[in-house]
Amino acid sequence: MKQLFVTLLFFFGLFAQSQEKADLIIYNGKIATMQKPGEFVQALAAKDGIILATGTSKNILESYKTTATKIIDAKGKTVIPGLNDSHIHVIREGLNYNAELRWDGVKTLKRAMEMLKEQAARTPPGVWIKVIGGWNEFGFEEKRQPTIDEINAAVPDKPVFITYLYGKAFLNKKGIEVLGYTKDTHYEGSVLEQDKNGNLTGLMFAKETPKAIYTTLGLTTKLTPEERINSSLQFNRELNRFGLTSVIDAAGGSQNFPSDYATSMDLAKQGKLNLRISYYLFAQQKGRELQDYEKWVAETVINKNDNLLTANGYTEEGAGENIVASAADFENFLEPRIVLSDEMEKDLEPIIRLLVKNRWPFRLHATYGESIDRMLNVFEKVNKEIPFNGLRWLFDHAETITPQELERVKALNGGIAVQFRMYFQGELYEKMYGAPKTQLPPIKKMLEMGIPVGMGTDATRISTYNPWMALHWLITGKTLGGMQFWPKDQVLDKFTALKLYTSGSAWFSGEEAEKGKLIKGMYADFSILSEDYFTVPADKVRNIESDLTIVNGKVVYGARDFKSLDPAIAPVIPEWSPVKYFGGYSPKL
Repeated sequence: MKQLFVTLLFFFGLFAQSQEKADLIIYNGKIATMQKPGEFVQALAAKDGIILATGTSKNILESYKTTATKIIDAKGKTVIPGLNDSHIHVIREGLNYNAELRWDGVKTLKRAMEMLKEQAARTPPGVWIKVIGGWNEFGFEEKRQPTIDEINAAVPDKPVFITYLYGKAFLNKKGIEVLGYTKDTHYEGSVLEQDKNGNLTGLMFAKETPKAIYTTLGLTTKLTPEERINSSLQFNRELNRFGLTSVIDAAGGSQNFPSDYATSMDLAKQGKLNLRISYYLFAQQKGRELQDYEKWVAETVINKNDNLLTANGYTEEGAGENIVASAADFENFLEPRIVLSDEMEKDLEPIIRLLVKNRWPFRLHATYGESIDRMLNVFEKVNKEIPFNGLRWLFDHAETITPQELERVKALNGGIAVQFRMYFQGELYEKMYGAPKTQLPPIKKMLEMGIPVGMGTDATRISTYNPWMALHWLITGKTLGGMQFWPKDQVLDKFTALKLYTSGSAWFSGEEAEKGKLIKGMYADFSILSEDYFTVPADKVRNIESDLTIVNGKVVYGARDFKSLDPAIAPVIPEWSPVKYFGGYSPKL
């Protein structure tokens, strides 16, 4: 009997050992585990999308390699956990990406205008040429915006629409004609500029709301269902290009549920998403927000994975980013701060009560401390009646949140998702309010207090989606134009900045125990970088891209030394798409 027992133990041991063999090994790398600063290993082994072990190349290869294992030589390059954008509008942009000309990263206004003219030449009649976010004048060598006359001269015969941050847009003469806009066209909270004769100039300005800008955007060219599928795949791949493996879609204006989520849902069910996507639901119709959330709470299931091949591949996360229209804390640093409606508390409270009662996570867009104070009053009132009791909730943005308000967030166990909007708007903020004496948003203070903090871009209608530009902001405190916006002594070190973009952001989808570090038991989501983030000069961080991106243990993107590993992707459609000719983010600065 004893011999039988020993034999069984032997065979069980062999079985267990065989189960531990890897289907993927990365070796000869500088692998940042992100457990603590300065901790690097040479190799990692993964199986079924989970990291089995890390260590020296010799030990990992000897212990976990089989004839079936995929072996990748990292060639001494730096490997980091997959980046995770905790606030991006990936689903909405996926539906539009192939129809947009992007000026993200373009060095000069001269080149931007050349691109506009080149795109117009290949665009069919009746199709709009659009530049939607990702740029400002401080990123151009000329340090100025285009004039409406320059835009009209570049493209006189096809409609053009260009947005500038949240505060301004350019509509060429042909666009005005196509839309039928006149001096009698009005949008609440916005201004359509007129010349001395009462004719529209083509400039739009958001005052209290950006309604004119985004209503007009909704009237421009939409892609077909087939093109939307291709567009979503192309945009996801573009994010993989920069090492992104996870994103949290914060929802947004003109992002209706379920219709505008259907394309990504279909891709998820087919196992074609190259990102792990968590998404929030945003009520679109003013005055009917409570009814929408009542319907969604009753009919949908949060944290249900709709991806057939990837754990946590496509999941509904909760409610937000705007929960009620009267709480829309619109940030436009071309104009003074708006004051929220007197109806805000009355509108917001029943929805927060509904969400807390049903244990739905929620997030709320909040730029200014004055707005946050009033929102916290609502949260604290609900908490006394229905305790939050660890429910995950967060503020987005929080640029001017006060220390006292941070204490209140901490007391309710909330988090704060920060974005690099000041990278694009720092000069405008300084002109309106003066140079800040402290870090805005106060990230260091949040971290000192133990508040969960995640990093994101809020792409694409203001900022670029390139995460390395955001990391450049975190470690320098500079704007896109090079202005020192934060006090130099309040910038983050490289490890802390990267942590916000990895394990920090994972908290916001409840996955902090599953991703964000390259250690045993975590997801095999990682990126081999084009340059060593930890040693390159700070200003060169923004030039980094991914040479190889892996999601769930599978290669989703390869370039340069790893181009041979790059999986095939369908060509860009339609034929006239700007992405086909210019790509997305432009080459290095």
